[in-house]
Amino acid sequence: MNSFKINGFDHCELYVSNAKQASHFYRTAFGFQPIAYRGLETNSRDRVSYVLKQNKIRYVITSPLNENSPIGNHINCHGDGVKDVSLTVTNAENAWKETTSKGAVSVKEPTLIEDGYGEAVVATIQTFGETTHTFVERKNYHGAFLPGFEMYDPKELVAEPTGLIHIDHIVGNQPDGQMQAVCDFYEQIFGWHRYWTVDDKDINTEYSALRSIVMANDNEIIKMPINEPADGIKKSQIQEFIDYYKNAGIQHIAMSTKNIIKTVKKLKSNGVEFLPTPKSYYDLLSERIGVIDEEISTLKELGILVDKDESGYMLQIFTKPVQDRPTLFYEIIQRKGSNSFGKGNFKALFKSIEREQELRGNL
Repeated sequence: MNSFKINGFDHCELYVSNAKQASHFYRTAFGFQPIAYRGLETNSRDRVSYVLKQNKIRYVITSPLNENSPIGNHINCHGDGVKDVSLTVTNAENAWKETTSKGAVSVKEPTLIEDGYGEAVVATIQTFGETTHTFVERKNYHGAFLPGFEMYDPKELVAEPTGLIHIDHIVGNQPDGQMQAVCDFYEQIFGWHRYWTVDDKDINTEYSALRSIVMANDNEIIKMPINEPADGIKKSQIQEFIDYYKNAGIQHIAMSTKNIIKTVKKLKSNGVEFLPTPKSYYDLLSERIGVIDEEISTLKELGILVDKDESGYMLQIFTKPVQDRPTLFYEIIQRKGSNSFGKGNFKALFKSIEREQELRGNL
């Protein structure tokens, strides 16, 4: 039994080369509202960060202010991407003590931070690659985000929401042969369990394949699929990620919605690009899935995928990479009872990704 409880994903911090422009993209394309800022004006001398929020999802978009900084070096190596996956916990000090006592490497010891809105405690450990987990204890803090950030006037930089609600899961890609060790890390250090698994017999095309194990915490609020490439005739999407990210890292973040059709229409009108789905995917969809609430013709028009399990069905769609390197992308998901991860859609998804890889000359 852990001495701390994880209440959910707190935020994800992205290291990017131009935080001002990236935050503008997340506001205008995905509908995230800027809520807080730190930079030279707040006496942050080495970095600038923009905090964006939509319902329960928070992103911190960070860029370096100095050359040859750790943030800049990270971007030079990996490109824009997710550096930190933060977890809201009941006790950040206990979370840090327990995980480090079991072998996790400390990045930042528990630190009390405070301002006029109260106090919070944060601590950080290393996970896979250069990705970190920050424990955030904010029960005594009543500001917009965390001490050290200045709140935006809510009347400024107003965003138009797109219906995104919360982070459903976050996916980490590993080099071949390292998936098992990372899953063991979450099991031994955090006490998480294996929630769902597929291997290369389940997820493959004539060219490529992958293996995946989904790790979840005790209350299953946190779910993190851990992927690795499997041998195939050509290069898998997981290996392409590793080649361009230069290490293990976060491949995609799945964000939930209560109306995927409405959300995807809005995102497309905002300029978000999605992976195309073969029209033939929908020919036998009704036979495979059965009766669903949505019109198949609408799903076909938008390219939304559908899968089912014994508990219900789910709908999902994937964006193209949101930066020039073929690394980080996003998934939009709506669950209608199903707790699966779209096993029945993987072949169609892989074929779509392979077409994009071929265009990039990376298949």
